[in-house]
Amino acid sequence: MNYQAPIRDVLFTLEHICGLYDLQETGGFPELSEELVRAIMEEAGKFTALELAPINRGGDLHGATLQDGNIATAPGFREAYDKFVTGGWQGLSFDEDHGGMGLPNVLGVAFMELMQAANMAFGLCPMLTMGAIEVLIQAGSPEQKSTYLPKLITGEWTASMNLTESSAGSDVGALRTSAEPQEDGSYLLRGQKIFITWGEHDCAENIIHLVLARTEGAPKGTKGLSLFLVPKFLPDDAGNFTVRNDVFAIGLEHKLGIHGSPTCVMEYGGNTGAKGWLIGEEMRGMAMMFIMMNSARLNVGAQGVGIGERSWQQAFAYANERKQGRAETTEQIPAPIIHHPDVRRMLVQGKARLAAARAIVYACGFAADMAVHGTDKNIRAKARRREDLLTPLAKSYGSQTGVQIASMGVQVHGGMGYIEETGAAQHFRDARITPIYEGTNGIQAIDLAGRKLSMQGGLLFEEILDEIKACVSDCHQNKDERLQQAGKSLSLAADAMEQAVNWLLDPAQSKQDILSAANAFQDMCAITIGGFYLIKGALAAQEMLKRGTGDKAYYQGRIDLAVIFASSDFALAAARISEIRAGADCLYAVGAEKLNP
Repeated sequence: MNYQAPIRDVLFTLEHICGLYDLQETGGFPELSEELVRAIMEEAGKFTALELAPINRGGDLHGATLQDGNIATAPGFREAYDKFVTGGWQGLSFDEDHGGMGLPNVLGVAFMELMQAANMAFGLCPMLTMGAIEVLIQAGSPEQKSTYLPKLITGEWTASMNLTESSAGSDVGALRTSAEPQEDGSYLLRGQKIFITWGEHDCAENIIHLVLARTEGAPKGTKGLSLFLVPKFLPDDAGNFTVRNDVFAIGLEHKLGIHGSPTCVMEYGGNTGAKGWLIGEEMRGMAMMFIMMNSARLNVGAQGVGIGERSWQQAFAYANERKQGRAETTEQIPAPIIHHPDVRRMLVQGKARLAAARAIVYACGFAADMAVHGTDKNIRAKARRREDLLTPLAKSYGSQTGVQIASMGVQVHGGMGYIEETGAAQHFRDARITPIYEGTNGIQAIDLAGRKLSMQGGLLFEEILDEIKACVSDCHQNKDERLQQAGKSLSLAADAMEQAVNWLLDPAQSKQDILSAANAFQDMCAITIGGFYLIKGALAAQEMLKRGTGDKAYYQGRIDLAVIFASSDFALAAARISEIRAGADCLYAVGAEKLNP
């Protein structure tokens, strides 16, 4: 099934939910205009649909192969990557001073969704490079920036993130890779890293590895970690990067999905030591890496939305083609299964949840733009708080929604969905990694409830709840009875969210209580905030209908999506309050001896 980039949904979310063109007032993006944004997104849609989507299935079937430390990517990947570089897509949202196009970060997030939808395994390579660029811009030395940024921003060079070791997964502080200082200011690194996405491949001239390692005498735990830049190729005497560094892929992981993405076991310094350079200050590695991880977490949210969109499109097409049984809404016998209520329910609810997830992801990207370019310090500070709030929600809800819709896609296909030839199973397999990597969704929940909630006395949540309450008021005054009812449902979810905030901030709650409630709280917040954004979009669509401009059917559909979400999902959010208040005692009352079969 062919992929079609959802350009109308992308543009609607950017303009009517995020408020993209508010960035024009900041002066940070002098070229920004509706015409430019539409042109870029349409070209992005063509590139992803025509160049990346057709090689997605082949990437799954053939995967990558490792021989003598070199990895060959799946057929068509090198050629597609060359076109990616020629199009300048890697530099879309980076400053012109660094060789980019100078467009807002949120446009880069929107492009990320389209790329991940078309070919998630391919899209992981530019996604990791984007994070490394962010690190170098914020923490690199002038020499590192001048040497590496131009090639990374064009995409001629790629990058990888190296955290995980066999004895150190989510517990990053347990890693053992060492870095020994040299007289010339460089370091020699020795150790192994696992699960390194696009750690070795044949698509780019050089690969720049960002590696967490421990210097001699550094304290144990995360406080003793430093971040190093380790190129695959080092410069020769003439400054050309032709000298092979002592860093090699020694294994390829055999994964459930994303087979086209080479996930490597990397060995640093197996022979003479891998040469690298410190990024930022020594023993500030985690602070540096979190720059990359925050970028990656937002983009994983976009990835979840993308794979969800791809799955939904295929399920929708199949439901219109597949005929079976009788249905009340058509005289066709057998009827296309989209006329059967259960299939229609899955598709409609899936579309609404996908729109809510997209709104959260894009709103997070927009907040990041406003945090840098806002016209005064108060606007920038508020935008930074919103970015802090939305980052774990974008990652968790975007990835969770992607998995849910990919699973729904298999269900709509029925038995054929369980057969690999339809491709529905691949989307489900590919999507399943997204709640795991770049910090599991459980870690995102801990971040939200354990750190973000208490920041500035709960101000992050107070601000979003005030906006939600204003939206509820707008719905109550609306003449459309369906939007009035949607406002009431949103109010119930918001009330439950406010109760949860107050309960979690109460000093009487133990740390264990907060951690036990974190996942339910994260789900509650995502559903409530995502639904709020949908209703915000519905109110904007209603205004467009009153003006009589644009596609009336599309705008009516945006209202319908908000209504269906309000009728199905806000009650799920409100119901999580009892789970939150249950605390840790009920969980740990079921001791290990009772769980043991």
